[in-house]
Amino acid sequence: MRLLLAALILSASSAWAGTAVEAIAAHKHLGVASCSNSVCHGASQPFRDSDVMQNEFAIWQEFDPHAKAYQVLERPQSKAIAQKLGLGDPTQAAICLDCHADHQPADRRGERFQISDGVGCEACHGGAEAWLNSHADRKVTHADNLAKGMYPTEDPIQRAQLCLSCHMGEKERMITHRIMGAGHPRLSFELDTFTWLHPHYKIDANWIKRKGDWSGVRDWAVGQGVAAENLLDLLLDPKTGWQGIFPELVLFNCHACHKLMKDNSWGPRQGTGLGPGVVRLNDANLVMFRHVLAPVDKALAQRVFEQTRELHRATTQSREATFAAARSLRATLAEALPKVAAFRYDPASLDAILASIAADGDRGEFRDFAAAEQVAMASQSVILAFENDGKLSKDQAGALRAKLDRLYDAVKDENNYSMTRFDATLKELRAAAP
Repeated sequence: MRLLLAALILSASSAWAGTAVEAIAAHKHLGVASCSNSVCHGASQPFRDSDVMQNEFAIWQEFDPHAKAYQVLERPQSKAIAQKLGLGDPTQAAICLDCHADHQPADRRGERFQISDGVGCEACHGGAEAWLNSHADRKVTHADNLAKGMYPTEDPIQRAQLCLSCHMGEKERMITHRIMGAGHPRLSFELDTFTWLHPHYKIDANWIKRKGDWSGVRDWAVGQGVAAENLLDLLLDPKTGWQGIFPELVLFNCHACHKLMKDNSWGPRQGTGLGPGVVRLNDANLVMFRHVLAPVDKALAQRVFEQTRELHRATTQSREATFAAARSLRATLAEALPKVAAFRYDPASLDAILASIAADGDRGEFRDFAAAEQVAMASQSVILAFENDGKLSKDQAGALRAKLDRLYDAVKDENNYSMTRFDATLKELRAAAP
């Protein structure tokens, strides 16, 4: 059953030949007002006998930052960023609206569509023109809705591709170093964590019946692989990956350059093989994907390690060498991702992941803040999986959550990150795990 579900995930991911952004824009967007009726998704309370809660719009509107994304563009900070970039009003600039709203061309907007609604329902679920009415009919299957243009957000690969199109950037929505330099916050994303920060649905028997199996650790694992692929795709694209004589610096590790001149904290990292003073790629997702593979295929995990080192080395040689190394690593990721999607992350494999992460800590691999930040989010996914599998007593769960809070506290401030403190906290967490 598990292999069948994984096969369905992968086949669904390959069914659409275009990008996630293109899939979302394939049909007309009718606007959140079309979903907000009290007998649709705008109920004040969950419906008792419904397959879904029916109050998703109310939850989105009140709690989800996506609902406030357009309003962010009206803030003084956003206007200052737009002014520095010569964009004029950020609420009118396509480069801002692409991720702060459901930015669709005029011929893809229905009568009730409002750009000021922010990142609304159809920005994630796809234009509802063909499925809005039919998807409420219990006789209509989820597969029928997907065939009419609903986006398969239950598929972790496709959900990751869509989320990353804004939360990391892709060739149609590139968040560049220039935008960061103008004041845009640093981007950080992890699929499982971000999926459940502000949920508007629950995983229950009805959800599983309609959409298939769910695993938070699998989603974390798949998300790391897709993010790593996305990094390499951007690096390989001659338009988005390079700016004049420089590569696109947003693809590199921010903290390799952005630190005090008096800082003498450099130290070696086996994962890069680079010496001091070298601008290095942000390999956080590649580092984490090795841990994803630890219980799946140790040989593949080692290959990712070696090819990541080769990519780092190639960036100090030439553009051609960088492209060649990136293509080789990209092919390895494409080979590994189906295995990850098909793998069952049981308690033994969760322990193998924590052991792999802890070993990297001992080797000094979390010298970079971005990787440490990903470790904290990964640890949360793994601990929740332990809890869901019933492997923790109430006291054990409480103790682990306390350790997890301390780990998050160690990455709370990127400007005062200490690898020594983080590694010590990580060891405490590992020791407390079952």
